[in-house]
Amino acid sequence: MSKGKRKEYTMQTIKDFITWISESQSLVTGHTSVAKGFPKASSRSSSQDYSEYLGNPRLGFLYQELCRRLFEQSDSHSVFAEEIQLQHDGRTLGAIDFLIEKPDQQQLEHWEVAIKFYLLKDGLWYGPNAKDRLDKKVNRMLEHQLKMSDTPAFKAQFPDIVSPSQHLLMQGRLYINPFDQEKTPTHCLGLDINPQRITGYWCYQSQFHRITEPLYPLTKPLWAIGHIGDTRGAYSPVTALPSHFIHCQSQSGQFWFVVPDDWPQSSM
Repeated sequence: MSKGKRKEYTMQTIKDFITWISESQSLVTGHTSVAKGFPKASSRSSSQDYSEYLGNPRLGFLYQELCRRLFEQSDSHSVFAEEIQLQHDGRTLGAIDFLIEKPDQQQLEHWEVAIKFYLLKDGLWYGPNAKDRLDKKVNRMLEHQLKMSDTPAFKAQFPDIVSPSQHLLMQGRLYINPFDQEKTPTHCLGLDINPQRITGYWCYQSQFHRITEPLYPLTKPLWAIGHIGDTRGAYSPVTALPSHFIHCQSQSGQFWFVVPDDWPQSSM
């Protein structure tokens, strides 16, 4: 756990991110275990926990922490356990993100949460690091992560808990290349792609000159929420492109990934 302060994790960033999580829909729908969005509930208090975040700086860790805060502030959900490590025969099976309890239900809920960003190329949704793909991620979350609460290892660790119900929250954004004429798929592994999450653009470095407005770089904590308000005083527009991908937001608010011309092969 890092003890240093990070200017990108300001109280305003935390507040905007929590609002984004509570209001954003899932990347995919159409499965009984896939949540449409963060469970709606009124808050226990008039104020959320917007305190400074000093944990692991990676975006996924921040996201999970803010999901925890939302669960804890809810009047209908509370965190029974978090980041539960499961082992069997000395081998680590993985970790369960959350066990959630609801006062009106006897059965606990097993929640896995993930924030992901995928770019459409040749019918597949790739992460900027192309080893990651939407279809692979969804399959692993549904067939491995959520199944961990139904394993002998889980039952041995929690013998008094009836098999929890399983819930997947996968938020983020999907990106298409406006300079290519690729048809956007409507399904992934039989699940519906949520068209409301196809709100980003991407292009190759050789296509960068075709973007008609300034782009401003986004630090990783801002990938979801973007810059709030006028950013020109704090961020310089992108002119020289790095050799790897870059994530930006345009002056009008449009999200963009710019990737090398040999992507996705170069990052597999």
